Amino acid sequence: MAVLLFLQKIYFKMTVKLTTEDFKNKVFNYETEKEWNYKGTLPAIIDFYADWCGPCRMVAPVLEELAKEYEGKIHIYKVDTEAEPELSAVFGIRSIPTFLFIPAKGQPAMQPGAFPKQVFKQVIDEYLLGEKQFA
Repeated sequence: MAVLLFLQKIYFKMTVKLTTEDFKNKVFNYETEKEWNYKGTLPAIIDFYADWCGPCRMVAPVLEELAKEYEGKIHIYKVDTEAEPELSAVFGIRSIPTFLFIPAKGQPAMQPGAFPKQVFKQVIDEYLLGEKQFA
């Protein structure tokens, strides 16, 4: 049973890793658009992370839980800042983890830091799925 749980954690991830090209196709093409224009239909969270980052590794299982809990309601994407330095530069990522919270309509919000699950849930429920807008 423990082996099955381990394999599920490795192979059945609910979060989706994005390359720069994926980002431009699914989220926002910063090369062709001047103003923010989210391409998705569901709200999203983008985790800018690195494999060597301790706080990033601590948040990863929380994001997997949230991806399962909110399946079909939001997307949770991950961008490896080491593998995708162009995206890191475009968004001015200076510390990791940094999260880009994207409502289906309206402007996104960027926030650095590792958060507990209840903070992510509050942002998802109030801002991404709720009526509140980022200031």
